[in-house]
Amino acid sequence: MTEQTTRTQTGLVVSSSRDKTITVVIDRTIKHPLYKKILRRSTKLHAHDKDNQCEIGDLVTIQECKPISKTKSWNLLSIDKKTQKII
Repeated sequence: MTEQTTRTQTGLVVSSSRDKTITVVIDRTIKHPLYKKILRRSTKLHAHDKDNQCEIGDLVTIQECKPISKTKSWNLLSIDKKTQKII
């Protein structure tokens, strides 16, 4: 049996308003093939947060898994950096 590697991504939580679901934005930079300009691209992914522990602004690592719903096929792996609450 072969060992399967699962993809992981690191990104910023931009929404946590739904129950057990977070929206994570993954930013990346690419170089235009012809004009050589550096471009910023972003991808929004929905991830499963079973304990509802993430908040907007957290830096998280998510891992690919089998589809949980129509748009959700990532699991929360770890919270790398929590946001500071201003009192």
